[in-house]
Amino acid sequence: MKRTLIRNASVITVDPKLGNIDHGDVLIEGSKIAAVGTGLEAGGAEIIDGTGTIVMPGMVDTHRHVWQTTLRNIAADWTLDQYFAGVRGQLGEHFCADDMYTSNLAGACEALNAGITTVLDWSHNMNTPAHTDGAVNGLRDSGGRFVMCYGNSNAEWLPVSNLPTSRDAYRVKQEYFSDADSLVQMGMALRGPQYATEAVTLDDWALARDIQALISVHVGDGAWGKNRPVAWLAEQGLLEGVVCVHCNSLADDEFRIMAEHGAWASMTPDIELQMGHGWPATGRLLKEGLAPTLGVDIVTSNSGHLFQVMRTVLLLERAWAHHDADLAGTTVQRLPIDTSDVLAFATINGARALGMEDRIGSLTPGKDADICMLRADNLEMAPLNNPVGAVVLAGHPGLVDSVWVAGKAVKRHGKLVNVDVARLIGDLERSRDRVLALAGVAPGGRFIPAPYQAAH
Repeated sequence: MKRTLIRNASVITVDPKLGNIDHGDVLIEGSKIAAVGTGLEAGGAEIIDGTGTIVMPGMVDTHRHVWQTTLRNIAADWTLDQYFAGVRGQLGEHFCADDMYTSNLAGACEALNAGITTVLDWSHNMNTPAHTDGAVNGLRDSGGRFVMCYGNSNAEWLPVSNLPTSRDAYRVKQEYFSDADSLVQMGMALRGPQYATEAVTLDDWALARDIQALISVHVGDGAWGKNRPVAWLAEQGLLEGVVCVHCNSLADDEFRIMAEHGAWASMTPDIELQMGHGWPATGRLLKEGLAPTLGVDIVTSNSGHLFQVMRTVLLLERAWAHHDADLAGTTVQRLPIDTSDVLAFATINGARALGMEDRIGSLTPGKDADICMLRADNLEMAPLNNPVGAVVLAGHPGLVDSVWVAGKAVKRHGKLVNVDVARLIGDLERSRDRVLALAGVAPGGRFIPAPYQAAH
């Protein structure tokens, strides 16, 4: 069994019993964290000098459409309705199976490069079984940990849909996800009552429950989410354990309903602010005792790392507190959320939402060694007075020195391991050119689609 000892780092465990440890050590044995402390001994272990670094749990992204990596930044100036029209109405149908593979592999590597070791991939462009195979294999070949949430084809997704989810999901489950210990597990990305008829929603849930898969659904995203989707799901007995994405425009009582039914919330504030989903639901979630989690959502219009997402959540919630205090003629005496709260959103809360709290999300001995190491011996981070604050307020992918998933190094010394990045970028560019050409869109320009008009 391979042993690796990270020595003399600033260790952020996200484990309340262990706390944060200056000049701390982390011992990896095989795929597991064996010990965390100071002055650890490990004869025969590979010694990694952690001096000048921060060591923390790998981050957990609870909502990302990884297949859209090929379309990076194309929607930089789009509204939500334009996104539906451009990505779903015009571009998604032109992806082939190879495009799905390349985009998923590149997006998975992007996440790992940024210290994100686990992603819930909301994969909703399963146009054929071959597309699905490409999507799964792209994730598997990256070496990261994923919940590949099987979604619909491009045509089945366009709202409001009366088309049921493909029964090819059964094949996918049997062929790829029979091993419960695999790094890539299966979930279901369901459209729910906002984007599909009630009859189709009931059918989709029955399929997901039969497969025994984690369920994720969009709710409360802008005008689409004001039809009380959470209340309806609860009335139908469909809300238990579901990862609810966005939640911005839900009614106040729907947050209480989520708490009562053990549902989880994934916030993607960067995209929510741009595309009119509504204000991030942080405060409303916390008020009901819900544990927020974070996601990137789409790189078609925002960055692919959680450092940015953590900052957006933190600063916006603080801005609201100052705003409310100013209206009341007072000042804020204590900030509403701390950097440690937001770091928990991006780590242990995400692990809990995905049912993986016993495996990932904190540097707790016995858990899988999903670990991120950042350089802190640089002008952006030094001197290191507050390691958690430094991660949340100054962190970025360029500072990520090393990443381990289940004890295996996937990034070392600032470089991804066994990834030909130049070749991958070339494949991604060729995929982009092919998809845009088929859609009649010239690369390199500002493509602004007309807003999507849903059929009712």
